[in-house]
Amino acid sequence: MKQLLKLSSFLTLALLISSGCAVNSGNGDSLDIQDAYVGDLFEFKDAYVGDASAVLNIVSQLKSADHFQRFELKTAEEPYGMILNYGNETTTEQETKNTAIYNATFLYTLIRNAELITFKFAEQEHTITRVDLENWYGKDLREVQSEDEVKSLLQKYVNDEEMVNQLVTE
Repeated sequence: MKQLLKLSSFLTLALLISSGCAVNSGNGDSLDIQDAYVGDLFEFKDAYVGDASAVLNIVSQLKSADHFQRFELKTAEEPYGMILNYGNETTTEQETKNTAIYNATFLYTLIRNAELITFKFAEQEHTITRVDLENWYGKDLREVQSEDEVKSLLQKYVNDEEMVNQLVTE
């Protein structure tokens, strides 16, 4: 089973790389996925960490998707989670923290059994647990049912640098 998961992860990643990670609108113009996602992510609501395809589809539509390189799923034992690796992107530490919170919020909202996510950027690494993020928001993210709810949470908290720094530490 592990070998099958590894093979399917490798093939999915190879497909992503060969497609150039391009996300296009229906009219052929590239969409800006830096500040918002593209498509209907809530079709993946209640996915599981072990579903590599769902994880890849979600991550490829989130912030910094154009710098996303690979992922590793942690499914052998609890807490289940993932490690997301991003390439050489020139960003500040605050920008990587915001990206980590933004992406973690969507991932914890959509992936039912995810409990731990590590974001590895070129020079920085941030780990956000479900418990810490839900305590920070004061809300069980599994109960969030729409894009508008996610955006409302993000707008309320991510723009406060002090709160961001309380949640995401080195």
